[in-house]
Amino acid sequence: MSPERLEALDAFLIALNRVAADVSLPLFRGDHGLDNKAQKGAFDPVTDADRGAEGAIRRLIGEQFPEHGVIGEEYGEDRPDAEFVWVLDPVDGTRAFVAGLPVWTTLIALRFQGEPVLGSIGQPFLDELFIGHAGGSRLISRGATRALSVRKGAPLEQAIIATTDPEGCFSAAELAAWRQVRAAARLARLGCDAYAYAMVAAGTIDLVVEAGLRSWDVEAAVPVIEGAGGLVTDWRGQRIGRHGGQMAIAGDRVLLDEALVALRPAAR
Repeated sequence: MSPERLEALDAFLIALNRVAADVSLPLFRGDHGLDNKAQKGAFDPVTDADRGAEGAIRRLIGEQFPEHGVIGEEYGEDRPDAEFVWVLDPVDGTRAFVAGLPVWTTLIALRFQGEPVLGSIGQPFLDELFIGHAGGSRLISRGATRALSVRKGAPLEQAIIATTDPEGCFSAAELAAWRQVRAAARLARLGCDAYAYAMVAAGTIDLVVEAGLRSWDVEAAVPVIEGAGGLVTDWRGQRIGRHGGQMAIAGDRVLLDEALVALRPAAR
């Protein structure tokens, strides 16, 4: 992809975040239309913000780039084998959204020829938009822009780590692996969803461990983290690319390798 085309798509990505925020922000801490899309007594929340924001993003893509494909959490696949495919999670962290906690995000990734090359993690209530690609990652916030860089050189015993919900999202083997990593780390935070990914890119969290992810949970993180100098792998240490499942995000290779000692036995 030429630099000129990437620059134009980067600008379009900012516009997509803007239209998503126009839908989600008025519903945050308001009448968000909570529904449950799970079956058999489980709880998988969805709101008017999830559906409305994805609809707004899809409409703008259709207007500007009708030849592009789209994959979204709420409305499925449209031309998933196109050269360019947008992958959307309009409200990642719906539980946080419903609880009024500003750690939910809008995740948008762009695949080019099958690989995520451009991504964003947006938190509009805090006016933060984290954008990344091979040329680097940056934070746009309150009218200013600054480069993002992961923190290097922190061993696991000094690391700040995160996961979303170890009791609810991990299998027994995965939970045991997480607890081993947690026991070795300095500090752990829970419940931040994809906002924790952004904090790795910003250099304030060192490691995020997750499991059971889908493509729309993963792909936006890859360009943002890699553009900031970090790594996104599965629990075997292989680059995760556009695949979901188990994921480890780290700012430092030595730290990641330490964590993988505990994670690999539970890798699937």
